[in-house]
Amino acid sequence: MWVKALDLALDKLRASGCDLSLVAGICGCAQQHGSVYWKNNASDLLSNLDPGRFLHADLATAFSLMESPVWMDSSTSLYCRKLEDSFGNSEKLAQTTGSRAYERFTASQIAKVYDTKPGIYQITERISLISSFLASIFIGGYASIDHSDGSGMNLLDIKNRKWCGEALEAVAPGLKEKLGEVVENLTVLGQIAPYFVQRYGFNPECKVVSFTGDNPASLAGMNLGAGEVAISLGTSDTVFLSLEEGTGGLLGHVLCNPVDSSLFMGLICFKNGSLTRERIKNLCVGESWDKFNQILETTDVGNYGYIGLYYDLTEITPHIQGEYRFDPDGNLISKFPAPEMDVRACIESQAIRLRLYSERLGYSSGHSSSILITGGASSNTAILQIISNVFNAPVYTLDLPDSACLGAGYMAAYALRQSDERIPFYDYINQISGRKRCLLCTPDETACKVYMQLVSKYRDCENKAFGIYYSRLTP
Repeated sequence: MWVKALDLALDKLRASGCDLSLVAGICGCAQQHGSVYWKNNASDLLSNLDPGRFLHADLATAFSLMESPVWMDSSTSLYCRKLEDSFGNSEKLAQTTGSRAYERFTASQIAKVYDTKPGIYQITERISLISSFLASIFIGGYASIDHSDGSGMNLLDIKNRKWCGEALEAVAPGLKEKLGEVVENLTVLGQIAPYFVQRYGFNPECKVVSFTGDNPASLAGMNLGAGEVAISLGTSDTVFLSLEEGTGGLLGHVLCNPVDSSLFMGLICFKNGSLTRERIKNLCVGESWDKFNQILETTDVGNYGYIGLYYDLTEITPHIQGEYRFDPDGNLISKFPAPEMDVRACIESQAIRLRLYSERLGYSSGHSSSILITGGASSNTAILQIISNVFNAPVYTLDLPDSACLGAGYMAAYALRQSDERIPFYDYINQISGRKRCLLCTPDETACKVYMQLVSKYRDCENKAFGIYYSRLTP
């Protein structure tokens, strides 16, 4: 599917009249945590692509596993526990790899493949992340995994920026050889494969820069400074920020910073994002986002003290599923006094969740604080106003959309810059891009005070919901 999507994208570029001979370099990003399994001798197919054929036809037999595990898979809990036990506990694993063991992370995915499909693992020559898989196609050979995307695997020692031997041994035999070497972000991997020169007219001197994950690329594209936090409102809701310390904890993730090897990146992801918002919208008002927003703009800030927690999918943090509604005294109730209260409860609880967990990662609000928003819901000002009030900070967006794709483009430009001057990444990008931040909303002082009081109540309700969920699981 991904290979065919690349065929379609390149064909559309060519059909639109884009002169691909002008492309000096290519970098890219892809959803994090997904993995691709190349069959033995697939490297021969990669290095001998036929420009008269589509990529998906040439690479149809290149993969040992035809379905790629991706970030929404929650089926590897057993292997997560085994990995943590091999380190002694989850905290020691997090201190080394930046995260405790997560079901969607590549280490546990590989362990499951090795355990349940040993024949598949045996005939696998290379395991790529989705990012390095795409880069491999562009260079016509196996591309190395970069530090930032690699640090979302539970396999990389994030402080020493190399594979962690203890983790590799705990997952599967011979894994280091199947992963290949890990490289710094912004590494020029080589020139574009002849296939793309002959089929699409790329310049044969076009360079391919190491690809990375979508979250690190968004950090690069949004130019986050001190005291700032970026929020991506998509299928999943994600918070990320730059960090000076690389000490992983039990909440969220610490990744290698994609543009500054002396820094790190804090990130926490919530599965229940836009799809949950859309379900509540459909349940309460039908198809109309206008009606949904009208309710947000006309109902009482704080929802009269009622709190609703909505986990359609088994959430990552905390590990919980189901719906939980609480009255102003913190008692569990089956429904709110009015159905439309679910609308505000959903958005308020998601915004408070974002603040609570970003603070645990290292964010603190202050006079220099600001929020940068990206993702599908970033155009909904009614939702953004609640986020601004919850964080007590102004909310901005960039004047250019698609921050992950944009960040990858900036990374290519920086890696290929003609000067040897050691100019910092963001200084260089500010010189060449001329981009601007657009102010979307500012916090309302009265609403901020209401939400300050709700944060601790939300924490208590989340703890109660967590206890209820596990009490139901226990016979």
